[in-house]
Amino acid sequence: MEERRPQLQIQRVKLGTQGLEISRMGFGCVGLSGLYNAPLSHEAGCSVIIDAFHKGVTFFDTSDLYGAKHDNEIMVGKALKQLPREKVQLATKFGVRMLDDGEKVVNGSPEYVRECCEASLKRLDLDYIDLYYQHRVDTTIPIEDTMGELKKLVEEGKIKYIGLCEASPDTIRRAHAVHPITALQMEYSLWSRDIEEEIILLCRELDIGIVAYSPLGRGFFGGKAVVESLPTDSILVGHSRFTGENLEKNKLLYTCIANLATKYGCSLPQLALAWVLHQGDDVVPIPGTTKLSNLDGNIGSLVVKLMAEDVKEISEAVPIDEVSGARIYEKIYLHSWKFANTPAKNSNLLA
Repeated sequence: MEERRPQLQIQRVKLGTQGLEISRMGFGCVGLSGLYNAPLSHEAGCSVIIDAFHKGVTFFDTSDLYGAKHDNEIMVGKALKQLPREKVQLATKFGVRMLDDGEKVVNGSPEYVRECCEASLKRLDLDYIDLYYQHRVDTTIPIEDTMGELKKLVEEGKIKYIGLCEASPDTIRRAHAVHPITALQMEYSLWSRDIEEEIILLCRELDIGIVAYSPLGRGFFGGKAVVESLPTDSILVGHSRFTGENLEKNKLLYTCIANLATKYGCSLPQLALAWVLHQGDDVVPIPGTTKLSNLDGNIGSLVVKLMAEDVKEISEAVPIDEVSGARIYEKIYLHSWKFANTPAKNSNLLA
């Protein structure tokens, strides 16, 4: 099928009320360092980032957790050296460290906040970070303490805006009372819509922007495990939605969306992204890819126009109670997280 191409310059939108302005669609960089597919070389990864920028994408998302030995931040830093810094909005994250045994240590102490920020600035070779997220909330440290240190980093000019990832409503309110939260990053896609019940409403009440990661359902609506097999080293081989009977049931949902994509004259991933985009201008998806053809297709979703009844039809084609498997990686989230200040495991998704 001939995919729609963007006809106009990518729109700019504002997140929060503190002044952050970004492209209507961002780019998630994690996959460039290997997660779903084999990692790219720094040269190839930089090429993808630079191509995205020249096509109008200015908002790039990374983390100190992504890639072996912080590879993703290093790669992104190299790419940014080839772009006009003042025209790029760079988001990175802190607070989760991978141990050699695969466990992830969550640490939100003020000392660790500063240590991580300084290290990221050095790896990225930047003077400041546009949007700095707490990657996961440390429930052993009062969020007020973590936010207090982030506020100091804003005052020092090392970061411009503060964000949270996968935070609970109570945490969001308490954090926002210390310093305005500019953006909340949450998983949001056709088959992951639990934030609609409370989180989105709260963010709009507090004027907090929403950054939707995995807007293609970790690649499912791009065809992963459906039209293309998963690489043996892909993290998705351990995800319940991509395996066994769950996958076979979910393929039926994929077919429903594929039929609707034909009806609306676009590709399936374009329709899935257009659905996210039509949730509001304060919802910014950050799809990632290692392929320039996929990048073009993703950008093409920006010109797919849907009416309210279209969005409703697409939503109803993927009933949440018919999605098979949990949205989280059970083996990762429920069994391999711990906190730096206690041996207790993190058994809750939102903290």
